[in-house]
Amino acid sequence: MLQNIRDNSQGWIAKTIIGLIVALLALTGVDAIFTSTSNSQNAAQVNGEEITSAELGQAVEMQRRQLLQQLGRDFDASLLDEKLLRDSALNGLIERTLLLQGAEKADFAFSKQALDQLVLQTPEFLVDGKFDADRFDQVIRQLGYSRLQFRRMLEEEMLVGQLRAGLAGSGFVTDEEIAAFARLEKQTRDFATLTLAADSAAVQLSDDDIKAYYESQASEFMSPEQVVLEYVELNKDDFFDEVEVSDEALQNAYRDEIANLAEQRQAAHILIEPSDSLSDEQAKAKIQEIEKRLQQGEDFAALAKEFSNDPGSAGSGGDLGYAGPGVYDPAFEEALYALEKGQVSAPVRSEFGWHLIKLLGVQAPEVPTLDSLKDKLLRDLKARQVEQRFVEVSKQLEDSAFEASDLAQPAQELGLEVKTTEAFGREGGEGIAANRQVIQAAFSAEVLEDGSNSSVIELDPNTAVVVRVKEHKKPQRLALEQVAESIREQLTKVRASEAAKASGEELLNALRSGKTPDDQASTWKVTEAATRNQEGVEPAVLQELFRMPKPSDAGKPTFAGVSLQNGDYVIVRLDGVSEPEKALSDEEKAMYSRFLASRSGKQDFSAFLKQLEAEADIERF
Repeated sequence: MLQNIRDNSQGWIAKTIIGLIVALLALTGVDAIFTSTSNSQNAAQVNGEEITSAELGQAVEMQRRQLLQQLGRDFDASLLDEKLLRDSALNGLIERTLLLQGAEKADFAFSKQALDQLVLQTPEFLVDGKFDADRFDQVIRQLGYSRLQFRRMLEEEMLVGQLRAGLAGSGFVTDEEIAAFARLEKQTRDFATLTLAADSAAVQLSDDDIKAYYESQASEFMSPEQVVLEYVELNKDDFFDEVEVSDEALQNAYRDEIANLAEQRQAAHILIEPSDSLSDEQAKAKIQEIEKRLQQGEDFAALAKEFSNDPGSAGSGGDLGYAGPGVYDPAFEEALYALEKGQVSAPVRSEFGWHLIKLLGVQAPEVPTLDSLKDKLLRDLKARQVEQRFVEVSKQLEDSAFEASDLAQPAQELGLEVKTTEAFGREGGEGIAANRQVIQAAFSAEVLEDGSNSSVIELDPNTAVVVRVKEHKKPQRLALEQVAESIREQLTKVRASEAAKASGEELLNALRSGKTPDDQASTWKVTEAATRNQEGVEPAVLQELFRMPKPSDAGKPTFAGVSLQNGDYVIVRLDGVSEPEKALSDEEKAMYSRFLASRSGKQDFSAFLKQLEAEADIERF
């Protein structure tokens, strides 16, 4: 294959293709090249605001993780459609961008001070009821965020939430709408049903019937297309015995581990925040007055409760709990780490306003011994080497498989065993044949038709394979003798269902014309005061019942017919409709009002989003 490519690249065909490409570039213009290059890092543009490919990649990965978490550990990740994931993630980012632009236009805002309090009080970041910086870092790393990225994402989420709540919470309904909805919801119906069972025993089929169906539906009776694969497998666990960790590397890893430990400081503060009615100079003067009162012996916590503009901490005497480096505003953090326990800082200006900061306590980090961390450090160091080794060998396998005409050569070069699958079809099979990527590769034109080895396929983070087709079993028409019994069973059900429906429609027409066949009088099943959630009634029957028009006159029922999944045909007789007589209680009225207002608010929000989309300039790359 490679030699053919080299030979053809020197011939007149290759030169002709190159000439066409040059001409195409000349015709499309240099501007198109630069436009393409400028957009190569972007996934979309919304009203001039860019959504980068990196942001899209992160959103896709986040969506994949959420789906895998919901679907469970045993779910095959290869079944996820990457295109659908990408489209869904991109649509979500575009929607989010539109909503953020809408929130900005509507002057929604979420202060950095409130954002700090939200982070410090989030349960997932607490250890023993107190904020823990290490826990915070661990959680956001698992989510794929840095600290700055997480804060920006959180702020955007709060803005979108404010906008959503503002629109959804503005929905309202009138008393007339509530009453009308309640009448429909609490309506009951008196009805009866007559079931004409599909009688398979009454159906007579000849051999000619079976043969005729077999001939007319020939495509239904084909053996499945199947393949048998050969494959070689790389497993990351097999490399652990090949790597060693030196004492020096272990010592260095231990030093790095304990160097990351940081003390936690418990801070309290009094915040005076500049506002429209309080200038920055006035805020500074006010914090200086409070400082004087502290110097005169007044209690810090009492003054925080009285004067602090931080609603999240004022009630607890300004206490912010324990936190490590990197959590607070840089100016705030610098002042905090310059204090001794019990000491109060001079006035400090941060982006939120003027602070007085008190150090309430210090928690020194507990430094673990090397012995207590040895197993973990060895595992981590080996894992890094194994990861590197796995990547290197995967690349070697990729190259060797591409150049080889079978799997014997790659297996020999890398000391792998060539294994074989059972035959399986496009729906998959057992073992690696259950993996969607393996199935796609097995039935691809390159592997199935050209007989090539596949590229390296990652089954999971620890396992990779290369496959090739050993045997291709093409579809063949099954003999009549093999499928006659299944045809007889299927055709019998169809004929029985058709006969039941024909009889039912004939009887239904008679009933609608005012006739009441005597032999059917005693077989009606009567149900009174049925609700929309009536138990013991087929859902299809119940749905049809509440679609039927109300009888125009007493004693003159209306009729309808429904075919069930099992082939039976049910005639429904609606005898009467009853409206609720009692007036709604205050509790019921409030319940219906909340439900309808919520539904109306959601519809308003959806309409608002559609309007944003309709008016926006959205370009996908």
